[in-house]
Amino acid sequence: MSKSPQSIVVLSGAGISAESGIETFRSEDGLWANHPVDEVATPEGFARNPSLVYEFYNMRRRQLLSDKIRPNAAHTALAKFEHEFPGSFLLVTQNIDNLHERAGSQNLLHMHGELLKMRCLNSKMVFDIRKDIGFDTHCRCCRSPGNVRPHIVWFGEMPFHMQQINSALQSCDLFVAIGTSGNVYPASGFYQTAKIRKAHTVELNLEETGSAFDSHVYGPATEVVPAYFEALLAT
Repeated sequence: MSKSPQSIVVLSGAGISAESGIETFRSEDGLWANHPVDEVATPEGFARNPSLVYEFYNMRRRQLLSDKIRPNAAHTALAKFEHEFPGSFLLVTQNIDNLHERAGSQNLLHMHGELLKMRCLNSKMVFDIRKDIGFDTHCRCCRSPGNVRPHIVWFGEMPFHMQQINSALQSCDLFVAIGTSGNVYPASGFYQTAKIRKAHTVELNLEETGSAFDSHVYGPATEVVPAYFEALLAT
């Protein structure tokens, strides 16, 4: 970049949490490997077999809340940058974990939902949850058992906060994607939206993805993210 950015949008994906011990969605031996997508990540799958879907997300929630899962250096570097950067900063994550929050990030949007929240099927009200949910879970607003679902965006559903994300992309001068293949819509179009507004686009990833970003830095997130954002603060 020829000058220091004034407005930055960062997109984080599964790769940033992988080094904290959370399996990525598309890894060959990942947590999702034994469950076809249409069974555990679609509204139709939930309608067919809610017990399986409840247990699948209960298992992921238990993993997230275990003592073994902690924010890593990449999460911490982003939080540090947000607090020290004098311009506009928005962190958008595709991840449903809470590692960005635990690291200290504040200006954060979860476009695919959050594992530690549940939603009423009737009112759509959202509630915090840290325990298993199932048919015997009473909804906090309608008091009906079995009337809640994970607050997760499944395939075929619209991601959250899209208007706010698009507005930020259209006004930023730097867009950085971290640890995401960028192959899933609508996140796959984020860098094009930013480029239309002449933003510089950067990919930080473990390995080459064949993307058309302006700049690429490859390596583990715990190494490349702190180095990149420390250098950015120094410009």
